[in-house]
Amino acid sequence: MAKEEVIVTKEGLTKLEDELRDLKTVKRKELAERLKLAISYGDLKENSEYHSAKDDQSFMETRIKILEKMITKATVIDTVSLDLSVVSVGSIVILNDIEFSEQIKYQIVGPAEADVLDNKISYESPLGKELIGKKIGSVINVTAPMGIIKYELLEIKSL
Repeated sequence: MAKEEVIVTKEGLTKLEDELRDLKTVKRKELAERLKLAISYGDLKENSEYHSAKDDQSFMETRIKILEKMITKATVIDTVSLDLSVVSVGSIVILNDIEFSEQIKYQIVGPAEADVLDNKISYESPLGKELIGKKIGSVINVTAPMGIIKYELLEIKSL
């Protein structure tokens, strides 16, 4: 993540800040208590609770550093004043899966807040790359492991 900017929506930045605050306040205290308890068991060489807590602490501290860097380098996308004539980061798109005649709704976001289960896809994903810059009525072909998937872009909206 060297010098590159982290593109996020306002909602995405808030989630990153909330996660960071939770890790620094709540999770650090919980982990300190786990470590204290594990140390009380004695003999740290063969103390699996201690080693597990130390591993969790290492993971958590790494995540804190990553979140701090992401927040520092964050560029917030203004989803209110998007140009709705073309798809851009922050846009909400309604697609028609041509093969199955099924409508799908996605928001195009940065990689830091992509969450397929929440219908948020990264502009770096295969579908995201194909959508950026497209207009309503465009047919998008996305290469997937099972073959090419065709979508028609039905609508572009903002939050």
